[in-house]
Amino acid sequence: MLKITFLGTGTSQGIPIIGSDHPVCLSNDPRDKRLRVSVMLEWDQQYFVIDCGPDFRQQLLANPIPRLDGLLFTHEHADHTAGLDDIRPFFFRQGALDLYADIQVQKALRQRFAYIFETENKYPGAPTVNLNTLHKDQPFDLGGKKVIPVEVLHNQWPVMGFRIDDFAYLTDVKTIAKEEREKLQDLDILVISALRVAPHPMHLNLEEALQIVEELQPKRTYFTHISHLLGFHKEVSLIGIQCPLLVVSVHCNWHRHRHRHWHWQWQWQWQWQWQWQWQWQ
Repeated sequence: MLKITFLGTGTSQGIPIIGSDHPVCLSNDPRDKRLRVSVMLEWDQQYFVIDCGPDFRQQLLANPIPRLDGLLFTHEHADHTAGLDDIRPFFFRQGALDLYADIQVQKALRQRFAYIFETENKYPGAPTVNLNTLHKDQPFDLGGKKVIPVEVLHNQWPVMGFRIDDFAYLTDVKTIAKEEREKLQDLDILVISALRVAPHPMHLNLEEALQIVEELQPKRTYFTHISHLLGFHKEVSLIGIQCPLLVVSVHCNWHRHRHRHWHWQWQWQWQWQWQWQWQWQ
């Protein structure tokens, strides 16, 4: 069973934005509160996290796990990497942690967190990591599961997405090359970024994200990396879009049975329910 926990679903500044008087930032609806984007994957009593931004500590206090078996990075921007120092509690309990990143991300981490990578006179409180290099055309083993890297472009900036079984996670997307889209066929679940309604030079807007969904035809899609400029969760959910917005701390479990049938169980942390009934007009 693969369990997915969405630790954060907001864009780089999170929602609310510090000092903003935008109505969404002033909303009292907890579904409008979004930490920086991150997801936790769990299977066979193993725990992996994709990206650790500046909210990493807060996210794992809210979603406690006994150990961290690996940390995967999509790219080097601060909202995806700035929380790396907060792996220390796991390091103190279990030793060096496995990091999975491409060469570009590794270079940025070595610059920003040089004390973690020191080999001489290293500060004793600094964590130690094992670097595993990712390549877009090389699937790799992660805790007994095959992971297929999927490269997307954040304008011209390469970002690594991941496919595990029939689940794919893509953030900070602007374009996806044809050969990478081939890796995204026959998905049960697609998680993809949708920043706002208006066009943006670095990110998919809502219309562009829906066009990709229409092409790939996954069984179910969820949007993440969401800006306050997409609007109130409640209002966006009522306009007829076919893909739900993700809220923080949603857990998704699925069990795979014989004959490739899937059984779904959804566990919502908050005590209300939504009925997802969208029809694109």
